[in-house]
Parts: sequence; C-alpha cells; structure tokens
Amino acid sequence: MKPPYLLPTAPLLLLLSLLLLLSFLPPTTPDLSSDRSSLLLLRSALGGRLLLWNISNPTPCLWTGVNCSNSSSSGSVTALRLPGMGLSGPLPQDAFQNLTQLVTLSLRYNALSGPLPPSLFSSLSSLRNLYLQRNLFSGPIPSSLLSLPTLVRLDLSFNNFSGPISPDFNNLTRLGTLFLNNNNLTGSIPNLNLPNLSQFNVSFNHLTGPVPSSLTSRPASEFLGNSLCGGPLLSCNNGTTTESGSKSKALSGGAIAGIVIGCVVGLLMILVVLFFICCRRKNVDKKSGFEGVGGAKQREVGQFTDDKSGEDTTESMRAVGKSAGGVGLSGRSGGNGKSLVFFGKGERVFDLEDLLRASAEVLGKGTFGTAYKAVLEMGLVVAVKRLKEVAVPEKEFREKVEVVGRMEHENLVSLRAYYYSRDEKLLVYDYMPMGSLSALLHGNRSGRTPLNWETRSAIALGASRGIAYLHSQGPSLSHGNIKSSNILLTKSYEPRVSDFGLAQLVGPNTSTPNRVAGYRAPEVTDTRKVSQKSDVYSFGVLLLELMTGKAPTHALLNEEGVDLPRWVQSVVREEWTVEVFDPELLRYQSFEEEMVQLLQLGIDCVTQYPDNRPSMAEVHSRIEEICQSGLQSNQDTLDDIVNDGDEPHQQDISLDSGAPHSSVAD
Repeated sequence: MKPPYLLPTAPLLLLLSLLLLLSFLPPTTPDLSSDRSSLLLLRSALGGRLLLWNISNPTPCLWTGVNCSNSSSSGSVTALRLPGMGLSGPLPQDAFQNLTQLVTLSLRYNALSGPLPPSLFSSLSSLRNLYLQRNLFSGPIPSSLLSLPTLVRLDLSFNNFSGPISPDFNNLTRLGTLFLNNNNLTGSIPNLNLPNLSQFNVSFNHLTGPVPSSLTSRPASEFLGNSLCGGPLLSCNNGTTTESGSKSKALSGGAIAGIVIGCVVGLLMILVVLFFICCRRKNVDKKSGFEGVGGAKQREVGQFTDDKSGEDTTESMRAVGKSAGGVGLSGRSGGNGKSLVFFGKGERVFDLEDLLRASAEVLGKGTFGTAYKAVLEMGLVVAVKRLKEVAVPEKEFREKVEVVGRMEHENLVSLRAYYYSRDEKLLVYDYMPMGSLSALLHGNRSGRTPLNWETRSAIALGASRGIAYLHSQGPSLSHGNIKSSNILLTKSYEPRVSDFGLAQLVGPNTSTPNRVAGYRAPEVTDTRKVSQKSDVYSFGVLLLELMTGKAPTHALLNEEGVDLPRWVQSVVREEWTVEVFDPELLRYQSFEEEMVQLLQLGIDCVTQYPDNRPSMAEVHSRIEEICQSGLQSNQDTLDDIVNDGDEPHQQDISLDSGAPHSSVAD
C-alpha cells in the first residue's frame, strides 16, 4: 500500500508562521485616536462651545459638529462643521494634521483670527468643501490651501486676508466655488483656467488692473469695490492710461489755466445763487410756518416714497405755506367751529394756531397718511399725522378716535389731540426722537452700536405688552397695522407702539405697499376687517424680522422666492438654524437657547390657521419667560466665573447641524 502524501515540514512551518504574524497585525478599521487628538488640540486652542464636547466619550463621532465615515462609533472623521460656535483666536499649526480623511470643514461665523499657518491644510488630501467666511483671519492665503486637488468649494469671504491672489489657484482643477470677496486682497487677478468654476466673487477688495480674459464673461457684481477695468467693467482704454499703462499726452499750460479759470468762475456763480436762495427762504420762513398743512399736498407728493421703512426724511418742510387748493385751517374756535380736541388731564400748552405756526419736517409717508415733526415756537416737539382717505363719517370718526385717545399705556404712543374738518384730519402724538425699529434694523449699520440680544428681547417684550393691552380692552379691538416702522423707540430704546386703531378709519382701496403685505395675515382681505389673531400673525412676522434682521420685503425678493415666515420655517426644518439669525446676534453665545425660543415663538404666531395661533397675552407671557430665563442664565454664568474661576457652563445647544449656507451646499 502506497503511504499518504505529506507536506514537507519546512514549508508547513513557514506557512504557520505567516498566519501567526498576520494575526498580530492591527485591524484595517481606521483608528480614531489620532483624529481625536487633533480635535482635542483644536478644543484646547479655541474654546467656545467646543468646551461642551463630552471628552469622556472615547469616540469623537458623537461630539457636536463631528461626522464620521461609518457609524457613530467607528470610521474616520470626514466632516467637521462648527459654524457660529463662538470660536476665537488663531488656528494652531497642527490643528488638522491627523484628520487625513476630512471632506468638509466649516468654521464660518466665528471670531477666529490671525494668519493661517502655511502648512495648515497640507494633510487634508481629501478635502472638498472649506468654509471660513465671516471670521477675522488675516495675512496671505496659505500655500497649502492651493495644493488640494480635490477641493470643490472654497469660501474665504468677509475676512481680512491680504496679499495677492496667487496663480496657484489653477492647481485646484475641480474648484466650482471661489468666494474671496470683502477682504484686503491686492494686486491683479491672475488668469484663472478653472473649467468647473460656476460661483465666483472677488468684490470689495483692493484689486487693480484688467479683468483676465478667462473671467470677462462673468457679471460686473463679482468685481465691484475694486480698481478693476475691462471685461464686464469699463474699458481699460477710456481714461488717461492706455492698455500698456503709458500716460496720455499731458495737457498744455494754456488748457490748464483755462480749466482753473472756468472752475473759479463757476464756483462763484454757484455761491451767488445759493446766497439768493437762502435769503429768499428766510423771508418765507418769517411769513409762515406749519400753516396750511392741508394745502401742502401738491408740494409733498413725489418728494417722499411710501413709508421709508420708518426712516426720518432729513429734507426740511418748514414754511409749507398755503398753496392753491389749501383747506384753510383755522386756529380760532370761530369760523367753522373746528379746533383741536385734547385727551387726558394734562395742561393744554398749545392750540391749533400754535400748531399751524410751528416749523414742520416730513418724517415719512405711511399706510394711513403723512407724518410730520412739528416744533412749536415754545420749543415743544410733537408728531402730527395727516390722515388720507378717511372713509367714515364725522360722528363715527370722533367715536373711534376717542377710544384710541383714552388708551394710556407705557408701551403705546399716546394720542394727545386731534383735529377734524371736512377736508383735513390731523392726529397729534408724542414725538419719539429715536425713530422706528425698522430704521434701526435696516438703516445704515456702520455708524451705530450693534443691536444686542438684551435690546432686541426688551423691544419684543415691550411691544408685546403694548399690543396685549390693546387686545385686553375688548374682543373687537385690534391694531390692524403692526410692522417694524410702527414700533417707535425712546432714547433708552424702550418700544412704543404707534398707529393703533387707525385701520378702521381708512377706505378699503387704500394702496398697500409690499412691506405691509409682508406682515398681513393670509386671511385678511379687507384692511378694515382685521382681528386680534391677525395682529398675532403680524407680530410673529415682526419677531422673525427682529431675529433675522431681514425685512419682509427682502424675503419676497430673495432667491427662494418665498416670504419671510416660509423662508424661516424652511431653514429651521432643514435644521441649519444659524443661517436664520442676524449676524449681529451670533456673537451672543450665552443666549442661544433664548434666541431659538423667541424664533420658535415667531413661527408659532405665523401659523396658517388663526385658531392655532396663541393670543397676545400668551405671546407676552412667553416672551417674559424667555427674558427672565436669559437673565437667570446670564447670572448663573457670572456666578460660575466668580465662584469657580472657570469657563462658564453653557447648555449644549446646536444652532447649526452643518447644513449648507444659503448659497452653497456645505
């Protein structure tokens, strides 16, 4: 019998040795320890809400803003989204050294500063999306950023980056989005040959020279705020410089002398004309003041646009005077028997004659008429509203205005007096020197202190208190025209609600500007037939405007083509709530929970069905609770700092789950 075949002893021992060696090799599953060490380095360097990461958990995949490739407990870190997290300070050199599988990095809307280390991004070979906008970064764009072949979206806008735009951007062959606007970049734009580039912006830098041929087909808005020429901008050959940069032929001495003489003569003529105009205006001022407001209709039409968003018009309306067709208001009780009717028990320090002699300045034209600032000779300042298209008879008018005049509340603009005649209806109010909330939110922000959370929440609280008081006076009483330009402010930013009770006085065909339509509840078809629930809807829009910084008119024209309530609801539904808030609010990290609560209250108020909306009393109560919660949490934070000497403990509230910016998917 033939013996069975046996393997040679030496090869068998070699095979067993290899199998034993393989059993000791590390598994192929990625080890998160190195990723975790980089994230901890970032946490220790930047602070902010990263301090709330639960570092006792061995896997960083469960930390806020961190996403991993596989499940929540394994795989490598592929996305780090930390927008609006209160991060500050410079990024450390080795911040991302171990995050080699990172695909998306979002650090937008923070206070990160300093130059970016040159090799900061050198290990991120898989990075596709980088969002660093709305920080305080400075210095040149790091070279390591320009050697990432997989990069698709890059947003460095609204920082302080300086230096030239490197031609090495051409290394980013897959780049589809490049936002470099609102920085301090200098030099010329290199010729960028990026076949996939669809979104581009270098506006508001310090760039010079011609727009390169590869970008000449792009819109001019992408290059504004620079010293560029060519392409969509003005030609580079239409000034004193030719294409090669040589200066044009110098002007002769005679031509220069002629230009100087012409300028001097022209200036003298302008001064003479201005002198005569000033003299004539002084003579007119001596003859008449606020007299004949009713007759000024022809002169004011066309000078002021509708509503002005509550902003004061600086053009003076002194001495409007009586024009043809004037109504001939009389300050005497005789004649037609009409005079000012006052409210309250205060002293009557002026009469109609005093009012007509006052100097006047048009503040703006609103839904119900034109508002004037009237300065009486005694120095008293009042606001006068001249109503238009009053649709009720005299008896009904007086009854309704009497109801308004009897309402006294600390958050209402008090009606001091009124005048009624067949041709003119005037209402006299206290004057609010700080203007309206609309002007504060949507006017020029460069010259004012940012509106912080405390101010905005106090305005919301006071306005809700005033409207709730109106509603408490009877189930049929409503405001009918709640909007930010009707929330006036005192010098200490205390809100006063104006224009209440006027909606039922005007005709149904009163033209309604878009901004008013943006506040109107969907069930309201006749402005005279408003309800308390429709007031709640309008106040909800006001809350959303207060938190987002966006006017309803802006939302009607935004890229989604929807109104402000629908836009906010869609953003919150996608869970990228940080995109909703006004950038001025993002710096107040200790009030994030209260900000979200007030935003949610606004959403509750703009529910489609009136019966599902809360009452104004409930709205006021909820805002009061939110404000008290904010004060308590702020006090707790101060106590923690004083008692523990440690960083304040904040509740871990995620305002942004890492969803996209409004213009680019993140």
